[in-house]
Amino acid sequence: MRKTFYILLFCLLPFVGFSKESYNVLSFPQAEFLTSNTTRIPFQLVDHLIVIEAQLLDQKGNFIIDTGSESLILNKNHFKGYHSNLNTPKQTTGIFDFIDNPLEKRLKEFIIKDLIIQNKLSDVIDLSHIESSKKMHLLGIIGYDILKDFEIFIDMHLNQITLSKINNEGDKLDDSVYLEKIIDSVDFKLKNHTIVIKANVNGKILKFGLDTAAEYNQLNKKIDKVALKQFFPKRRLQLIGASGQKIEVLAGKLYRVKLTKTIYYGPMHTILTNLNQMNNAFGTKLDGVLGYEFFRQQRTIINYKKEKLYFVKNPLYKQ
Repeated sequence: MRKTFYILLFCLLPFVGFSKESYNVLSFPQAEFLTSNTTRIPFQLVDHLIVIEAQLLDQKGNFIIDTGSESLILNKNHFKGYHSNLNTPKQTTGIFDFIDNPLEKRLKEFIIKDLIIQNKLSDVIDLSHIESSKKMHLLGIIGYDILKDFEIFIDMHLNQITLSKINNEGDKLDDSVYLEKIIDSVDFKLKNHTIVIKANVNGKILKFGLDTAAEYNQLNKKIDKVALKQFFPKRRLQLIGASGQKIEVLAGKLYRVKLTKTIYYGPMHTILTNLNQMNNAFGTKLDGVLGYEFFRQQRTIINYKKEKLYFVKNPLYKQ
């Protein structure tokens, strides 16, 4: 029986939209308040998706953390009653398919413990297929528009995310946030809302998008043949895109991915697919996408304003 995985990668295209004011607050009941500018939130892994608990409009449920999404996305299945008043719809695209007519809503306040984010737009999309497949109460997806004002420490070892408020230059407002040691860093380019990094694969430099909600890494089957030699296929999988469309892809492991002299990756589960439609939507040319497999091997800090990734030393466990 083939397994089904989700690639939650969204690009919001230019649009004419609509909005409704909401005076409700999105809060995180499990958040740990560290300082007035720093909050730590525990998460659970649902398959390979990073999921946190939140409350909104008197509802409690799960939100997926997705650096591949531009905005805050609400599940239409739980937030009904929002209708477009305009003839020109908004459109968003997933990894290989398009979603028409996502609705739009404005939240007055988005609160993470005592960290308040005001006047953020959210998209309302039917996510019931993900909710059904993952067997969870899914309220929505938290993307770039929320995350960009923080330095985000994604720790797969402790299953927690630390959000630290930053200024316009990307400097943290709190000095001593992390007890852990930062061992290396790498620059990235921000293409619209997409983090794009360069990696060495078998001596060839490839461009990858970074997406926390990609359950499997993705590799464009049209990359350089020398780099492609490091992909070893094993089986076929069924892939579901953002709107529920299904395709079959070749899955295997990708070897010899290196970012710096000290930051490199062991074999990573990867799917081989055609990324042409995604590249057209993003207006860029990616050779692949790195997701869960990337973050599970390296504790990673993302700073959007500095356009930099930092890597934190893994903990030592006593036998």
